[in-house]
Amino acid sequence: MQSKGQNQDHLRNEQYKSSINLSARAQLHHRFTTNPYGWFKWVFDQFEAPTNATLLELGAGPGWLWKENADRIPPGWTITLSDLSAGMVAEQRQNLTNVRHPFSFEVIDAQSIPYEDASLDLVNANHMLYHVPDLPRALAEIARVLKPTGKLYAATNGTRHMIELEDLVRNYSPTHEGLIDKLAFTLEKGTSDLALFFDDITVQRYEDALEVTEVEPLIAYVLSTVRLRTDGIDSQPDEFSAYMRREFRKTNTFHITKNIGLFTAKPRTKNKS
Repeated sequence: MQSKGQNQDHLRNEQYKSSINLSARAQLHHRFTTNPYGWFKWVFDQFEAPTNATLLELGAGPGWLWKENADRIPPGWTITLSDLSAGMVAEQRQNLTNVRHPFSFEVIDAQSIPYEDASLDLVNANHMLYHVPDLPRALAEIARVLKPTGKLYAATNGTRHMIELEDLVRNYSPTHEGLIDKLAFTLEKGTSDLALFFDDITVQRYEDALEVTEVEPLIAYVLSTVRLRTDGIDSQPDEFSAYMRREFRKTNTFHITKNIGLFTAKPRTKNKS
């Protein structure tokens, strides 16, 4: 059975119709991170592409990666930002209006990328491959459009990412499905997934955790993930919020483990099996 996190209608029309839900989650990470060197700067640090390169970001959301690194973009890079959601693509345009570097914007399904074979130097997929209904199809498409020298950069989470918050929510609702649907692409199994179509696969971990000192951002995070569910959280948000406040008052701080990283891979050459 397809999870809600892979239901494209839900993703396009509900969860990522705009950046409202994503922003609620991003604010928790931004405000309470223990790593002073930001995620988007760290990801950009990993990129290796020629001086004159053609880049595509799949699932680029509101374009935060490029806004954060606006002054670091090589002038010779030709960049297209895309998303399954037209609403997100519209926000990309708006958020990058004042960035001098030019961008192209497209609505793209990662399972059917409208580019010619071997036409891209870099594809970035930041926390989005686990949303794709047919992961092998998307990976095959990415490998197809990359040049033999090109690279895929794919960020994802491990299975114990934010486990303390998951446990806290499940204590309230034992039937809770999970803040994040069971991931189809994780740090633990991403190498084997990529190995079907890619070589030279490496993974780098971004060391981080959250030390949360306010309860309201925690509540906002949880409610941003459970829309349209009927597990007693979104159907009774006031009761859930009261529970979260009671639990938080026991310590007035809440530690959350983060398990996050970035895969790098090169497309498999045709002469390899």
